Amino acid sequence: MKASDILSYSFSAIRLRKLRAGLTTLGVVIGIAAIVALLSITQGLQETITTQLQRGFATDTLIVSAGGGGVFGGGDSGFKLFINDTQTINELENVELSIAIIQRAGLINFAAGARNVTIVGVDFTEYASVYTTTFVPEEGGNMPSSPANDAIVVGKRVSDPWKNGTILCNANDTATIVWLNATARPPKYENYTGNVTAVLQEIGGFSIGGPSDFNVYIPISQAQSFFGTDECDVIIVKLTNDDKDTIESVSKAIKAALGDQVSVTSATAVLNTLSSVFSIIELFLAGIAAISLLVAGIGIMNIMIVSLMERTREIGILKALGMKSRTVLLIFLGESIIIGLLGAVIGVVSGWGLANIVAFALSGGGFGMRNQVSQTGNFNAMAINPVLTPMVTMLALAFGVGVSVIFALYPAWRASKLKPVEALRYE
Repeated sequence: MKASDILSYSFSAIRLRKLRAGLTTLGVVIGIAAIVALLSITQGLQETITTQLQRGFATDTLIVSAGGGGVFGGGDSGFKLFINDTQTINELENVELSIAIIQRAGLINFAAGARNVTIVGVDFTEYASVYTTTFVPEEGGNMPSSPANDAIVVGKRVSDPWKNGTILCNANDTATIVWLNATARPPKYENYTGNVTAVLQEIGGFSIGGPSDFNVYIPISQAQSFFGTDECDVIIVKLTNDDKDTIESVSKAIKAALGDQVSVTSATAVLNTLSSVFSIIELFLAGIAAISLLVAGIGIMNIMIVSLMERTREIGILKALGMKSRTVLLIFLGESIIIGLLGAVIGVVSGWGLANIVAFALSGGGFGMRNQVSQTGNFNAMAINPVLTPMVTMLALAFGVGVSVIFALYPAWRASKLKPVEALRYE
């Protein structure tokens, strides 16, 4: 019997039992759709977050923080970083410059309203030389090279917090910065009035050391006197290049110079860590979705066994007419391949559609997902674009067909082993 005849016979058997075949296919559709949707959203989320991080990071930088407990510090050893530690770091080989950052949670008051913000004290010139594409004023603003102590630079979301045209401040406006000095007895609010010299262009990325849409920036000298400290929270180190060897050698040199009580984190290490985490999440989600395919496979086996019982006499007649056992086996496997392939194709399409619907909801069209969290609790919706790679598509199709064939092997084998006389006597 030709392969085309076997497929034709398999199609005919499916057409005669449309409802049953449809329900069997539905199990494959659900499993494949779940796998495709979860992987597409996860990969889309990974790309979105990676892109956002890359905007806020510079790959040729290191972030030095107090505490040797892990990424960005965290240890409570009492070790502190001071602004003059940048002098020690600047003397190391392959270090172009280092920038001390002092930051506190506070409030900024404009004539049009107030916002909770993170107040960041930096050297404007050096900070702009590291983050050349993100610490940039929008049109009409001016990034002072020698800022007066009352100069203030605000992030885009501080100026335009709701993206609806309600602007709280523009360049050249006056603003009052307030923070709570909890070390004073009794605690008291410190404040000073300055001039907004620039509003940053929208960054849209996460802020780990780099500029953020939710921060306000003041000169480091003003931060020292305003916060009453020379202690800094982090030091950003700009390297001469972003080679792996350079990153490792400078990291070791910084720890050797300042002691093991500092954490040195590279932007590339954070991105690599995130990629590893997302890979694990993808495997975990794919495993969960595969369980539904396992259930679908058991359903396929069950239905094909029932089909075998119903068609026993038909098989007996075919074998009595000379059909070989191998042909009977291929007819049953042909049915499973058709069901698996049909279910997988519909599943891929359905999963892709489901991924886009969920992404739309997560991006703010529905219940909303938030991407950027400042210390003050400000959020911004994140647009997620699901990613369906050719590899995922091919694996989904192969997985759908493979599961169908594997679970159809037993009933197909039983059908092929039926003896004509016994099959014709079957009631």
